[in-house]
Amino acid sequence: MSDDQNRETETAETEEMVAGGEAGAEQAELEKLRAENADLKDRYLRLAAEMENLRRRTARDVQDAKSYSIAGFARDMLQVSDNLRRALDAVSEEAEGELKTFHEGVELTERSMLGALERHGVKQISPKGEKFDPNFHQAMFEVPNPDVPNNTVFEVVQPGFVIGERVLRPAMVGIAKGGPKEPATSAEPGPPNAQAEKDA
Repeated sequence: MSDDQNRETETAETEEMVAGGEAGAEQAELEKLRAENADLKDRYLRLAAEMENLRRRTARDVQDAKSYSIAGFARDMLQVSDNLRRALDAVSEEAEGELKTFHEGVELTERSMLGALERHGVKQISPKGEKFDPNFHQAMFEVPNPDVPNNTVFEVVQPGFVIGERVLRPAMVGIAKGGPKEPATSAEPGPPNAQAEKDA
């Protein structure tokens, strides 16, 4: 082989090595860009999920604020309602004839107040005859009664109130003791409710 042919062969090999190196560099750069793309896509999906969670959490907080913002005011109004009930209970049957107009006015005022509270999500619970539930009832005393199932609300001393699904004030009750046990049921008990259905 002549020197010229050797030089040409070496040049061709060098060019092939350079071309191969450039192709390898291009392949490495392509792989790097693909990895960056996958990383950016992953970050985007995570950020989108976080934003969706934040949107849901904010919507839930706004709904809770709307539903429960009047809880303090409603609690204070319950004291007024209790006083109206005491005024009605204080009028004896004999005096009711003389104070009939007064009695009817106080009764109307009490109904109006309870109606206004109900329009704002505050509902009365008067659980007489229902199974005692410590989440909604406060036991004040026990009444021995073999005719009524054990742990049944036998008497309501003071009705309770709920706002939405939260207890504003538990019902103060007397419960029956000594009667037969209630049969076990497979269905989950819902919240007690004598006056209105549970909020959706």
